Amino acid sequence: MADKKSPANGWPIIQGDYHTGDANSPVAVITMGSHLDEAGICAAGAALAGSCKTENLGIEKVVANVISNPNIRFVLLCGTEVKGHLSGQSIEAMHKNGVEGGKIVGSTGAIPFLENLTAEHIKRFQEQIELVNIMETEDMGQISAKINELKGRDPGAFAADPIVIQLTDDAGGAEGGATVASANPQFLEIEKRLDAIEQKIEFTDAEIAMRVGRKIGRDIGILYGLVAGIIAFLVIIYWMSGLLFM
Repeated sequence: MADKKSPANGWPIIQGDYHTGDANSPVAVITMGSHLDEAGICAAGAALAGSCKTENLGIEKVVANVISNPNIRFVLLCGTEVKGHLSGQSIEAMHKNGVEGGKIVGSTGAIPFLENLTAEHIKRFQEQIELVNIMETEDMGQISAKINELKGRDPGAFAADPIVIQLTDDAGGAEGGATVASANPQFLEIEKRLDAIEQKIEFTDAEIAMRVGRKIGRDIGILYGLVAGIIAFLVIIYWMSGLLFM
């Protein structure tokens, strides 16, 4: 059996929109913008399962909860990408390229600034975990199968003690004492605009789907009407032809 270590006291140390499972599991699952059956994902063997909707504080919370548990050696990305924030792409960029001047190198998200994470934190995340990307997958069977595959590759706990990061909650509640990127009024305004745009896009997508559905329904009704008319016409022709040859 792979060697295990005790995570930091009170793990997971940062509150968030997630479920927890076996703290000895080597797999944490990030569902990105999707809200899947996260309790079911944990029951399938994940240590942690939850969404990550922002490319700043959201990623900081992921890193904080991962490096405070040396048993986590894989971070599995699944679910749908978050429009505008692109938190999935940003996590990949951070893991591959790191951070310069507080900004994730290579991120295409709108505000990829990590003000609570030091170079030590980023390096630890890069060294501790392997990032596995099956994004756009929401199928529980595929996610569970990938968790089992990664558990079979468990290399054991990372050979270092847990690192505890303290954050300040984006709503203003203290989870520590540091200042976060989203506390900057400019970042908050950008995030609000992004959220508004995302909501408009989702509303537009829903409206388009409804209009397409109505058009398809109307077209099918017209088609049924034409078919019924043709059948009636043929029946009349057949009936009249029978009268003529009686």
